[in-house]
Amino acid sequence: MIHNILRTAGTGISALLLCASCDLIDIHPYDGNIDGDTDINARNMARIEQNTKGKTEIRFAFISDTQRWYDETEDEVAHINARKDIDFVIHGGDLTDFGVTKEFEWQQRILNKLTVPYVVLIGNHDCIGSGKDVFRTMFGKENFSFVAGPTRFICLDTNALEFDFSLPVPDLQYIESFRDDTFSTNTIMVMHVGPFSDEFNNNVAKAFEYEILALKNPLCCIHGHGHATEAHEPFGDGMMYYQITCAKDRQYYVFTVNEKGYSYETVDY
Repeated sequence: MIHNILRTAGTGISALLLCASCDLIDIHPYDGNIDGDTDINARNMARIEQNTKGKTEIRFAFISDTQRWYDETEDEVAHINARKDIDFVIHGGDLTDFGVTKEFEWQQRILNKLTVPYVVLIGNHDCIGSGKDVFRTMFGKENFSFVAGPTRFICLDTNALEFDFSLPVPDLQYIESFRDDTFSTNTIMVMHVGPFSDEFNNNVAKAFEYEILALKNPLCCIHGHGHATEAHEPFGDGMMYYQITCAKDRQYYVFTVNEKGYSYETVDY
């Protein structure tokens, strides 16, 4: 009799623990349930293309690696908004430190304060855990492209190490598909990880550069990841790569592009 009572009590406790664990699962930071906007890149690319249609000159801000620096990112967004001369913003990736759903949501709430449309690339930290799936739901495909004014922007996933080299990262065929682009007069490549980083598939680095140079009037490449601001020419072929630092250092780029080419400034805030 006592044995049966203990068994019954144990069953009740187990049920209570199970219910409690269900509640915990509902709010687990890795659950992938998005509280906020989804498919952001597609909607904002449409806005960018509409807002810049027919313009012969565009101006955009490039930020990256805002992971864990929330106050600095708030200030960065406010600083960009105050300029009044920016057409759109590109975030180069690493919104998060650990690919946690809540990190994505916190960053989205900050970026949504921008008064201009923005798009986000996937960074290597964004791939951790269930981060890839969260990114796809919140922002869309890892590789995407849009036209702003005279310029084709090709935004490419270059986080090869995070995909275990099981997928073509970077996807050279995706780059090649824009060789005969008839909707722009020049091209800018955007990525998170630049060539010769440990995250990049450097076995295809030369082929990667070959595909870029084969595009219509390629202007430059821009990326984040390195947590330092620098302009460099990794292949020695005249193609410049511009790396922006993380939000901790309170800097971002502003690029101006027109049919003659481009110029850029490094902005401190």
